[in-house]
Amino acid sequence: MISVSVGVLYLVLPALVLYLCNRYQFLNRIGSIVLCYIIGLCIGVAGLSAEQFADLQDMVMNVTVPLAIPLLLFSSDVRSWKQIGSKPFYSLLFSLLAVFVAVILGFILFKDNALKDFYKVGGMLVGIYSGGTPNLASLKMILKVEEEVYLAIHSYDMAIGAVYLFFLMGFGQRVFHWFLPRYKNTHVIDHADAEEGNLRIILGDKSRLKALAGAMLIAIVMVAIAGGAMMLVPDSAQMVVFIFLITSLGIGGSSFRRIKNTEGTFELGMYLILIFSIVVASKVQVGSLSDVNPTIFAYITFVVFVGLFLHVLLSRIKRIDADTVIVTSAALICSPPFVPVVAGSLRNRAIIVPGITIGLIGYALGNYLGYLVAMLLTLF
Repeated sequence: MISVSVGVLYLVLPALVLYLCNRYQFLNRIGSIVLCYIIGLCIGVAGLSAEQFADLQDMVMNVTVPLAIPLLLFSSDVRSWKQIGSKPFYSLLFSLLAVFVAVILGFILFKDNALKDFYKVGGMLVGIYSGGTPNLASLKMILKVEEEVYLAIHSYDMAIGAVYLFFLMGFGQRVFHWFLPRYKNTHVIDHADAEEGNLRIILGDKSRLKALAGAMLIAIVMVAIAGGAMMLVPDSAQMVVFIFLITSLGIGGSSFRRIKNTEGTFELGMYLILIFSIVVASKVQVGSLSDVNPTIFAYITFVVFVGLFLHVLLSRIKRIDADTVIVTSAALICSPPFVPVVAGSLRNRAIIVPGITIGLIGYALGNYLGYLVAMLLTLF
């Protein structure tokens, strides 16, 4: 009975977090994922992460991420990727290349003082800085990263990311104008007033709810197919095949108009990620974080700011404007939800659509790129 109550608590707490973020602006600035991690740590301190709940926690973690991946990808439009324009496209390539180089250089620099299996940290950084939290969670499963290390990476990333975002929104445009041209608004697409689907409203509409339930069923079928396929490969490759196949099926599902146009799939996927965030944080003993090698913090800092320097340097060669570089960096380093916020700080509505598109491409590629780089780092 207690396990059932804890399970219900895991399911409903993200709803409370979203409600509070919507009601209080200062909480919204902190962010729902950060709040869910804080709540998860509080649950762990309160003793609700006791050994008797370990099976429940593992089950929730193993269900939420695989289901979230296709739901997050259903709303992406792969065919529109080629229409984002040459400058945003080059900015995307340069940002990814900059992250790759920074991760490899940082790995070589810090590996002698690092944790065992430090290559996994490098792979996860590529995942989160080309995609976002869903990719970080997926790569945790693929690379079999311990909860303490995972939470340390995410906690340090959020701390460094807050400073990084503050720089982009506060000083980035003025600093980048020293090296990059100003944005020339030749084709304005006003999407600033278009709001993202509100999951609460969708759940209150029977027709929308039915469509969302259908998309959820499709995601479940995709997970089942991937689960069956992974049983056909050796144990060492099962999780890799499982996650990659789910990602590929999710991208494929987005090519069907009925699936792509279903309202609320992205929001539902992120809700599952919030559940995962609470559970994984609740499993970690707060004191154990101090045992994590601080090299991880230095590694993340190095990747973020060296990556930004290389991104600007490469963008200067193609004369990509400062606003495009900033929104690309925000979409990949901080994740797509921050794109409208950054665009607002730059007073440039036209970069919202290409920025979000770049972020969705990152979501789709993050799992593949993160695993590829992790395997590459084992050669060093």
